[in-house]
Amino acid sequence: MGKKMKKHFLLIVVLLLGVMAMAACAKEEPAKEETNGAVNVITTEELSSKLEDDSWVVVDTRLNDAYNGWKLEGVKRGGHIKGAVDFSANWLKVEKENKDSILDEALETKGIAKDRNVVLYDANGKDASAVAEYLAGKGYENVYTYDVKQWAEDESLPMEKYENYKNIVPASVVKDILEGKTPETFEEGKKVKMVEASWGEEETSYAKGHIPTAFHINTDIVEPPPAWMLASDKELAQFALGYGFTKEDTVIVSGAEQMAAYRVALVLKYMGVDDVRVLNGGLGAWTAAGYEAETESHKPEPVSDFGAETPVNPDVIDTIEEAKAGLANPEEFTLVDNRTWEEHIGEISGYSYHDKKGRIPGSVFGYAGKTDSYSLDYYRNIDGTMRNADEILALWDEAGLDTNKHLSFMCGSGWRVAEIYAYSNVMGLENTSVFSDGWIGWSNGGNPIETGEPAK
Repeated sequence: MGKKMKKHFLLIVVLLLGVMAMAACAKEEPAKEETNGAVNVITTEELSSKLEDDSWVVVDTRLNDAYNGWKLEGVKRGGHIKGAVDFSANWLKVEKENKDSILDEALETKGIAKDRNVVLYDANGKDASAVAEYLAGKGYENVYTYDVKQWAEDESLPMEKYENYKNIVPASVVKDILEGKTPETFEEGKKVKMVEASWGEEETSYAKGHIPTAFHINTDIVEPPPAWMLASDKELAQFALGYGFTKEDTVIVSGAEQMAAYRVALVLKYMGVDDVRVLNGGLGAWTAAGYEAETESHKPEPVSDFGAETPVNPDVIDTIEEAKAGLANPEEFTLVDNRTWEEHIGEISGYSYHDKKGRIPGSVFGYAGKTDSYSLDYYRNIDGTMRNADEILALWDEAGLDTNKHLSFMCGSGWRVAEIYAYSNVMGLENTSVFSDGWIGWSNGGNPIETGEPAK
């Protein structure tokens, strides 16, 4: 072989070796297509291979309604990629005094750390980019984006959704209903009643803005002052007829204060309305979606027959006697105290109109809010939507709550736990109830109380 041919041969060998080395590297690391500065696109095959790799974290950046199970933005299957955590781009838009610390805590809780490879996925090409930009500003480097529509198209790839995700409704679905469309999980041809629940007369909240066509319910109707305990079954039956509710109804309850909406929803479920849902995130979710609130007043049409003997679902709400019987059987029953820690140990009563402090003996602290008796920080995302179920269950596990037992949720008088009870149902937990009279009803009845930190 001549010198020239030898040189050409050696050159070809070197080039082939280089190509082989590049191919080997490509197998080890995901292909990176520059799309947003340091952000790279990852393929479905590559993402699938990383789900069990602890050095990777997969993040759903869409609205939490999509994470929960709703098929939004043209996605074929509802829910989230199995194992994914949530960090919605919507959270970045919230105006809140302690926003930075709340978001930092969320990143830590969800394991979205700088030393991990972070895959951000969406369905609109915008949410993942917004979160990627936010993370870049915090020094994150190994960030990838992905279009979840591709994943949803392949039925063999695992997705998860909450068993009863339909119970809390996205603003976009409410909008579709108002426009005469029939979204998923809603029966075609069935009229949906829109309700705004808030404390006080219309001018207090309703008149300032509500979901279009919604009529107002003052929560004083279902829990009359000055005690603000749940009204009697007879009074609740009159309430249902006066506001036009029947057993066959489908109802969506909303409001500027979500606890009021969940409180009314709980009462309607107790009475026996077949299909009761709540707008996830309340009126704030409606306006954040860019929809206009209405100020026109609407009135319900009374009915003469509910369609069944009420309450249809008495097991939804526990009486004091039932709570006492449950406490006597701790192997099967847990009374969950969803108040602040300060209320639980008796440092404060939590209410300006109630001075008794302490807790019910045998109750187990189950978290609520961090500030006062109207906060639910441990159960809500920063935008007011339901926190993801895995994190709620982790809280309960830390508190020693066993979901195999019957969980009866209690707070001061039923507002906070109406929302927590609804979330438990969304998660698929059916062996739950609400001790509606709560701490106020118990302590006013002269029953035993405890103060101080509980024994471990």
